[in-house]
Amino acid sequence: MNMKKLLSYLAVFFISLAAFTFHTPESGAINTRSDDNQIQTEENTYFPERPDISEETGGRSSGSKVFIIEARDDAATLAEVLEENFEDVKIRKMFSTIYNGFSMEVPEQYVQELEQLDGVSRMDEVALYEPYVDESVPFIGGTSGEVNNILTRGNDELTGEGVKVAIIDTGIDYEHPDLKKSYHGGFDVVDQDDDPMETKKEEGMPTLHGTHVAGIISANGKFKGVAPGAEIYAYRALGPTGMGTTEQVIESIEKAVEDGADVINLSLGNTVNGPDWPTSMALDKAVEAGVVAVTSNGNSGPNLWTVGSPGTSSKAISVGASTPPMLIPYLIRDGDRDKEIPVQPMQKAEPWKLKRGYPFIDVGLGREEDYENVDADDKFVLAKRGVTSFTLKAKLAKEKGARGLIVYNHQPGEFAGMLEEEVALPVVSVSKEDGESLTKEIESSPNEHIRTIYRKEEDQIASFSSRGPVTYTWDVKPDLVAPGVAIGSTVPNGYMDLNGTSMSSPHVAGAVALLLQKYPDWSPEQVKAALMNTAKVLKDEDGEPIAPHIQGTGRIQLDKALAVETLVYPGQISFGKWLRTDRRLEKTVPLTIENVSDERKKYSIKPPFEVPDGIQWKVPFSVYLDPGEKETVDVEIDVFPSVFDEGMYHDRIRVESGSDVTEIPYLFFVEEPDYPRLMSFMFEHAAEPNIYHYEVYLPGGAEELGIALYDPDTFQFITYIDVEKDIHRGMFEEDLLIEDLPEGLYKALIFAKKEDQEDTIEQTLYIGE
Repeated sequence: MNMKKLLSYLAVFFISLAAFTFHTPESGAINTRSDDNQIQTEENTYFPERPDISEETGGRSSGSKVFIIEARDDAATLAEVLEENFEDVKIRKMFSTIYNGFSMEVPEQYVQELEQLDGVSRMDEVALYEPYVDESVPFIGGTSGEVNNILTRGNDELTGEGVKVAIIDTGIDYEHPDLKKSYHGGFDVVDQDDDPMETKKEEGMPTLHGTHVAGIISANGKFKGVAPGAEIYAYRALGPTGMGTTEQVIESIEKAVEDGADVINLSLGNTVNGPDWPTSMALDKAVEAGVVAVTSNGNSGPNLWTVGSPGTSSKAISVGASTPPMLIPYLIRDGDRDKEIPVQPMQKAEPWKLKRGYPFIDVGLGREEDYENVDADDKFVLAKRGVTSFTLKAKLAKEKGARGLIVYNHQPGEFAGMLEEEVALPVVSVSKEDGESLTKEIESSPNEHIRTIYRKEEDQIASFSSRGPVTYTWDVKPDLVAPGVAIGSTVPNGYMDLNGTSMSSPHVAGAVALLLQKYPDWSPEQVKAALMNTAKVLKDEDGEPIAPHIQGTGRIQLDKALAVETLVYPGQISFGKWLRTDRRLEKTVPLTIENVSDERKKYSIKPPFEVPDGIQWKVPFSVYLDPGEKETVDVEIDVFPSVFDEGMYHDRIRVESGSDVTEIPYLFFVEEPDYPRLMSFMFEHAAEPNIYHYEVYLPGGAEELGIALYDPDTFQFITYIDVEKDIHRGMFEEDLLIEDLPEGLYKALIFAKKEDQEDTIEQTLYIGE
């Protein structure tokens, strides 16, 4: 053993951000899980006095896991040292282009020891990623007949010709007639070969997501994408189930950069809202290498703090979902026609085109036993989400003669759903609140009818679109939004409409291809600024701008981005947080203004006109720039935090040059923000008997963390299987020894507390061999 070399890496450095295997809803914002009933509780309802945690519980299993390891210095040297000095460790893949490290299989008994090596900057267990799933193209200003004939580069039509776009996804059906011209190659990271074809039926669960994304970007046939002349390169990082790992995503990013990609699109993600997750850091490195990275913001809305990695990448363009022009169905009751209930049509169900009124009945959870003594023929049936899948509910409703199925949520808010297979029955989802209201109406007015009205709407934020900000750095995300509802595009053997920020991101990636064709020397920062600066600001029902952590700078307007005369970046500003006990504080952000027009311009920087007490702004009065010139100025905010109530504050700074106006959103926090104190919980049986492994992400750390078990039927408290204190931020993992519990299902409340805020995750756990 080369002890001298090994000892040079030893230190007392410890990393807790380690592992993540929880995954988000299926492609296109669709959650097909319906067995996730949750306990509805008020805070601390089920928490008895907590146990003394002075005694340690649990132990480690002897299995092996795969970690992404970032090296402090030379990654190859560190890998060599580890292989020489630790038995059974196995280097899997070396990264060097966009990540200074490697993936490695590590026996569990070495994990803590490796975390303490001086040469190891961080260790992260591989996470699981999955996809976030022709009218939208002209809607964003990308029609061939308008943009490409008016806004050209010399005599060239803008189609994205010569621009290389890498799609990191489930692969691409490059045999599709609309993609044959666009496809130029790629790599299959899953199978390690040069054939990144979508998974076919004979190879496992077939996929279609990457083909749909590719069509939005660069279809060039019957269907036309945003940039039909762009060159598509496919990197298959997500396998037969539509899932992939951190290792596969990072390898795909690295290969795309090495292959000379100009643009990378990642319509995928996980639920970790952290700025330093490996995929987010890898995207930052790709951008630093000159590649424009575009990624989905996530499909876990409408709550704030739901943006997931790699959407948390500070340098990538993170895209949320808005609605293109479409007829939106609303349900109304004959007894109260003023109340309109918004619905979300489920994919793979028959389109909801019903107009006349029908009686409706409540069928509980929509199971066979729920239809006993119930006549569903020629009626709408109302079923609660949970226990059985949406597909089974739909098939049974169809069998019973229903005219349509309405599924309401089992937890507050709306949701989007998808059937696992096509069912010839209209199916929609509604919020928990609206569903429960309808069930009460059935009890009081059993002969009540429901009918559907339709309203033409556009530029609404999709309910599933994940919101920011980003935890810890408090960065504003998304950067902008693009159409992501009912987006038609290519799929193997045909075409299909899908929902999701997965569909929003490729609209932006295609727009980037056109910008790079027109301005081939632009940096990723300039491209990002052009899109963000020219976005349409979306407004709420009261005519007020929607908050930047929901829409970014607004909805993409490609035609205006191609004609931009001024670039201002960063496109959004976060001033971080203050405590009310802080004295007067000043924070300064550099703002770059660039004149890309052909004439000299005078710029004025104007903070919000109505300045509240406690804020003063310091900005230069004016800046003069010649064509092609840029200047960085300081924007300074001077704050007396004690004047403000606790919360988040946001507004917009205007950069004006005559009628040329650019608005830069900003936000800041007073006191610790109300982000979820925990997220992304995973629990599994380890290799050894009675050993269970769990992981949970703590965005800001926790003063206390624990797992309480309850009887799933009576909700009676049983025991705590773990309680921890004073845990720092990041991914926390632990192995538990559980010997004295009967085999079976348990309801678990996982709780974390910090700064007087306590949050919980409710989940069903199985204990037993």
